[in-house]
This record gives sequence, structure tokens and C-alpha cells, in this order.
Amino acid sequence: MVSIRNLMPEASQRLITVPDTAPVTEAAKILTRGRATLVIVCNAAGKMVGVVSNADVVRQLSHCAGCSCTETVSQVMTREVISCHPDDELMTVWNTMKRNDLKQMPIANTAAMPLALLYANDVLQVLLNEVEYTEELLREYVMGIGYH
Repeated sequence: MVSIRNLMPEASQRLITVPDTAPVTEAAKILTRGRATLVIVCNAAGKMVGVVSNADVVRQLSHCAGCSCTETVSQVMTREVISCHPDDELMTVWNTMKRNDLKQMPIANTAAMPLALLYANDVLQVLLNEVEYTEELLREYVMGIGYH
């Protein structure tokens, strides 16, 4: 079975972290650049303590006066982060993402240090490729190709 480790090269390029003391406006700037859809919040030791999404930023900025907003990301972040480990099986992670309606999921080591950001599309693409490969093998078997 395929593990999350196979998706790490691409997923690690998406990793964007901010310290838990960063202002919400910093997370907003990162998210509006279009490259990121989720920012991972880390404490001073580098441990993942939360995530901030577009929705979190919009919700907070609607309560304050834009750039004068002084709240930190730690005040608006989602604290209960669902993450996966590089050695987790792809199908297990996919089931977790479906069950929790997640479009992205942080990949972290056992010390909760963020390593990458996995997108649901990444997982679906690999699962689709697996199904297509299996289908091709079955078709060749049934048609007797390579089995004379």
C-alpha cells in the first residue's frame, strides 16, 4: 500500500508556517497571495499548535478594522489539528479526510513538527492511478496478454 511519504516532495513545497504570536493580518497576507490555502501555526519550539484558514481570517477581520486588527493567529486558529504522519497509509488518511470533511491536512512528525501540507487532490490522484493500474492488469490477465 502507498504511504503518505510518497507525496512528501510536492506536499512539502506547500508548507507555510507562522509563529503563534504573528498578527492575523500576517496570515491574511499569506493566504491572499493565492499559493496557500492553510497556514500552520507553530509555537516557539516549532511544534504545530493550530491552523489558520481563509475562513478564520475573514471571520476575525469582519470583527475588527482591517489592518488595525491586533489579534494574533493564536486567538483565531483552529487548535484541534487533525494531521497525519509520513508513514501513514494513503487510504487511511483519505478516510480521515472524508470523515472530517478536510480539503487539506498537515503532515507532521511524531513530535508534532510540521513537515508538509497534503491536499485531498493529491490523495485522490494517487488512488485513481492505483485503480487504473489494477484495472489495466486485470484487463491484460483476462485477455491473456503476456500469458501464452
